[in-house]
Amino acid sequence: MNFNTNFLTITRWEFKNTLKSKKFLLIFLMQLSVLFMLIILFNSFAVKMESEEGISLTPSLVDFAALDIDDRGGLFKKYVNPEIIDITSYNDNNSLSRIEKGEIGGWLKVSPDSIERIQKGEVVDIVLYLDYSDPRRSVIKDEVNSTIQSLSTVLTRAYLPSTNTENTKNTSITEVKTSESLPIQLIKKVMLSVLLFLPLFLFGNIIIDSVVGEKERKTGEILVAMPISTGEILLGKGLAVVAISALQVAMWIIVLIGAGFIIQNVILVYLLVVLTAVPIVGLTSIIAAYAKNYKEAGIGISFAYIVVVGILIVPALVYISRTSYSANFSPMTTVMRLFTGETIALPELLMSVIFVIIMSILTFWIATLLFKRDDILFGPRPGPITLILQILGIKKR
Repeated sequence: MNFNTNFLTITRWEFKNTLKSKKFLLIFLMQLSVLFMLIILFNSFAVKMESEEGISLTPSLVDFAALDIDDRGGLFKKYVNPEIIDITSYNDNNSLSRIEKGEIGGWLKVSPDSIERIQKGEVVDIVLYLDYSDPRRSVIKDEVNSTIQSLSTVLTRAYLPSTNTENTKNTSITEVKTSESLPIQLIKKVMLSVLLFLPLFLFGNIIIDSVVGEKERKTGEILVAMPISTGEILLGKGLAVVAISALQVAMWIIVLIGAGFIIQNVILVYLLVVLTAVPIVGLTSIIAAYAKNYKEAGIGISFAYIVVVGILIVPALVYISRTSYSANFSPMTTVMRLFTGETIALPELLMSVIFVIIMSILTFWIATLLFKRDDILFGPRPGPITLILQILGIKKR
């Protein structure tokens, strides 16, 4: 009972002081402005990608792409560049299932009577099925267009000097999209995930000011002397920052929904994002407890956040590319699957939740160990390697 009272007292005190701070309100408004600008940028980029002119993703170097060709006449298959396109001949609809499985990037289907149609001067029907989740689709599309033009030129000069060559020159390709394009997936999934998790990294300065500031203002001695444990002090300060982050995440979700982003399972998404704030706050507390001053703490947090962002976003990218089960340990992967409405098995959901809980306990435990040591608070502090060995019990203090 006493623990809970002390804990909540520190939390309420830190929370109220932060909200009353003009510096915090200014930062808060600036962050919302950045959010609005990012929304406009992402929406503009998505529209550009979906437009006809688009943004070309064709690699500048020779790439490798697989294409099934149903060309019973055999004309088109001869002119496709084998150094760029790996060609396989198929005469049935198995190619569609091969596209869905990711075995090939496209399927070119030519009229079975193409030779007869060319001889009669008729239009040759060509249908190109592309996997729009494969960035190599641009290679396939460009090579097919190039093949059509080359074949038209050859037929015009050698085989059809007296017929209507417009039937071959103006041969059109019908594209059938089998899935959403990869760039659009990145914008709608990964970028939205980044926006949801971004508030968690915007309040590190509060922890620094709260912990490092205590050292520089020489008020840390007063806190330590109070009838309250270091665990309660850190937990109270940390929960206040988590509460502020939760407030901003809620506002950002409202803004994103108002801007037209579709977020399904909003409650679960919100809870998991806020839960992820706990280990990030714990990690920030470790750095703030060990740092001598603001500058040192800022540098440490910058490097630490780069690692955290990598742990969050890399598994999400891996999951998009090949649906990896192990990628679910990242809460960003789970959040991405939740707001897109994808069905998630309970073990996959628990994987990320348990990971976050374990990291939360670990980070706050280490932060508490550091904060209760006089050599960390008042100096002279041990070096990082020596400190790690002492925490692991390998070396004595």
